[in-house]
Amino acid sequence: MNTIFNIIIALIVFSFIIFFHELGHFLLAKKNGIFVNEFAIGMGPALFSFQKKETKYSIRAIPMGGFCAMLGEDEAVMDEHSFSVKSVWARISVVIAGPVFNFILAFLLSLILIGVCGYDAPTVGGFSDGSPAKEAGVLEGDLITHFNGHRIYNFREILVYMQIGQTGEDITLNVMRDGKAYEYTFTPEKTDTGYRIGVASAGYQKGDAITVAKYSALELRYQIKTVFLSLKYLVTGKIGVKNMSGPVGIVSMMSDTINEAKESAAGDTKLAIINVVLNMINFAILLSANLGMMNLLPFPALDGGRTFLLLIEAFFKKKLPADKEAIINMVGFVLLILLMIVVMFQDIFKLLK
Repeated sequence: MNTIFNIIIALIVFSFIIFFHELGHFLLAKKNGIFVNEFAIGMGPALFSFQKKETKYSIRAIPMGGFCAMLGEDEAVMDEHSFSVKSVWARISVVIAGPVFNFILAFLLSLILIGVCGYDAPTVGGFSDGSPAKEAGVLEGDLITHFNGHRIYNFREILVYMQIGQTGEDITLNVMRDGKAYEYTFTPEKTDTGYRIGVASAGYQKGDAITVAKYSALELRYQIKTVFLSLKYLVTGKIGVKNMSGPVGIVSMMSDTINEAKESAAGDTKLAIINVVLNMINFAILLSANLGMMNLLPFPALDGGRTFLLLIEAFFKKKLPADKEAIINMVGFVLLILLMIVVMFQDIFKLLK
């Protein structure tokens, strides 16, 4: 029963993120005078629907995905309210609105999370035994500003660089101490699970409204940066497809997180609810930023791929025939479905181990 409850919570989070993404397409379509035939959350047969003016609003049976079906989106329709007859920049604004709304949602949720829990400035709070960083000269209280030349704004960025793509080469840390800059280069220590520098965070800090807004923007930057680095290391072969997780794997992680949040409350129902809500907000930030970033990739069927084709149209001032664009998007869609199937079975095998 617990597992089913956790899965329901995870699916609600997924659905909310997808709703916000499609809401971006929907609002910009309306603003540009484009008729929306259907605005749906979920896929498969409709469970509930109603019609208002030209738009059908529906909730569908499979709580994964959703869509904003616009008049003339996939075919040339000669109507003043058709997507296909609008200016190229109007169409770009509609297509790009989905990912942009995901980034807006991630930022707004970050305001809540950081306002309640605080932010993790990259301040050294301590060292583990035999810490390579400490032996190199790093001191407790130092503010880490760069990791191998990369600007650092929160402590988790250091963890990302240590976990992704680290092969044991020397590491350079730049720190600020009493208003002065210092630089230390050292070799990380190899462990059973990877490499470590032996530095602990000073913990989360609270700030005023301006600080919360600043670190909420930096939280969005961190999430986007993490996706970018993951894609970079995936393309270069430093990490493999086996490291990817799809909806099944993510729901499993969310379920485990919910259980851990409940356990940490030690029987306090109110605290358990607060812990679960905050953890789900954290997951929603991650998922929303990831969805926005992945959708911006210039791959057919994704918003980024459609935007790329529209930019080509804007540059050459010549529209790609609707049938050819539909074929390109269909090929991209099929490839994405195949990748999702591979990742899904991979997630299932991980759960069965």
